[in-house]
Amino acid sequence: MRALVPVAILISSPVLLVAGAPVRRRYLRYVYRDETSQILEKERGRVSVHYFVITSRLLKWFCWPTESLARLASRGQMSG
Repeated sequence: MRALVPVAILISSPVLLVAGAPVRRRYLRYVYRDETSQILEKERGRVSVHYFVITSRLLKWFCWPTESLARLASRGQMSG
């Protein structure tokens, strides 16, 4: 699973470059909901695949352009 996460991110890279910030926020909201299982369960020695997605530098890199644009847009709304 750990090796497949970068492959999946590379396949979805065009979408992430265009709409990465909203996609990443929704995904994080989904992962951290109360109903989902924990991403790290030390007692059981279990690591969820979500952990590898959340900590992926590749995902962060592909989402960076739209997150930067969203930040700039929010600053423009606050000053205008």
